Amino acid sequence: MAYPAKYPQLNETELTEHARDLLVRVIRVAFPHPSFPDSPYERTAQIILEESKSSTWLRVTLTQGLLTLDSLSAGDFTGLDEDQATAVLRSIEHTDFFGFIRRTTVLNLYDDPEVWKAVGYEGSSFELGGYVNRGFNDLDWVPEPLIEEPADVPFAPLPGLQRPHTGAVRIPAASTAAAASPSPAASPASPPASPPASATPSDDRAPISTNQPGGLAASHEGVER
Repeated sequence: MAYPAKYPQLNETELTEHARDLLVRVIRVAFPHPSFPDSPYERTAQIILEESKSSTWLRVTLTQGLLTLDSLSAGDFTGLDEDQATAVLRSIEHTDFFGFIRRTTVLNLYDDPEVWKAVGYEGSSFELGGYVNRGFNDLDWVPEPLIEEPADVPFAPLPGLQRPHTGAVRIPAASTAAAASPSPAASPASPPASPPASATPSDDRAPISTNQPGGLAASHEGVER
C-alpha cells in the first residue's frame, strides 16, 4: 500500500476526478453486472466519496487505496481489461480499503431503483397493499411452475433412505394387552404372585428402567411413582 509519508497528496481534502473514475471502475469490476447501466455505479461511487468525508481515517484509506491501485497497474487501473483488473483487486481484497468499498457497495448498489428495474424487482409493496392482488407471480425471469406431473418420469423413494437398525424388537400392541390380562384358567382365589424382593424396596420407591434397546437401562433413585 502507498503511505502518506511518501505521498503528500493523501492529505488533500478533495479527491480528484480521476479518483472518482477509478472508484467507479473498481466497483464495476468487483460487482460485475452487464445488465446494469453506469449510473447506479456512479451513484454508489459518490456515496463512498461522501462517506469518506465523515472520517479522516476513511479519507486517507480511500485515497491511499486508489493510489495503490494505479501503482499496481502501471499507472492506470482504468486501462486494464477485466481479467487484469480482477487480478489486481484480488491482490488487495484483504485490505481496509477494499473492505470499505465492498460493504458500502453492497448496502447501496442493490438499493438503487434503477438496479431494481434491471433485475425485475418492483420495489417495496407494503405501502401499495402487497403483491397478492398486484401480480405477485408476474416476474418473467422466474421459470413457470410444473403444474402436471409427466407420465414418463418414475417416482420412487430416494436410494439409501432405510430405517436404521437399533436392535430393538417392536412388540405388537395386541400381544402386550394379552400379556397384561389375567389368564381365564387362573383361579380367582389364588393370591397374586409376590414381586421379587429386589424390586420392592422398603420405601416403596422402585428403580425405574428406561427400557432402552441394546440392554442399556438406567435407574432413577428417589423418583416418586
